Amino acid sequence: MEKNPTYLFVSAAALVDQNGRILVQKRPEGKPMAGLWEFPGGKVEPGETPGAALVRELEEELGIDVSELDIEPVTFASEAVGDRHLVLLLYICRKWTGQMQSADSLDMQWLPIEALHDIPMPPADGPLVDKLSYFL
Repeated sequence: MEKNPTYLFVSAAALVDQNGRILVQKRPEGKPMAGLWEFPGGKVEPGETPGAALVRELEEELGIDVSELDIEPVTFASEAVGDRHLVLLLYICRKWTGQMQSADSLDMQWLPIEALHDIPMPPADGPLVDKLSYFL
């Protein structure tokens, strides 16, 4: 009988600017999947809702304030990662306040949806791009 996997829930945002471009950031050296481009976000902590986790992560990572009322669930991806199972929840967000800057000095870029197919992304992020295009 197989042991139940440990689930890792991650909330991520497709931040869309006024020109319809989406923000992606590069994973830092020394972390798993370093050098790949991903949507900003992070782990859902115990006792947190996915929306609250995303609001917290965007403030911590990018220094922006987002209201839970301004994020909309888009889709999710699910994938085995080592001995855990990742559930990546993608939201879309078009409204925030504050000056965006990376807390960890990560490379960031704004790209049109079509260009996201041409950059290296973690396995769970890639399939989200097709579904995201329906919302833009």
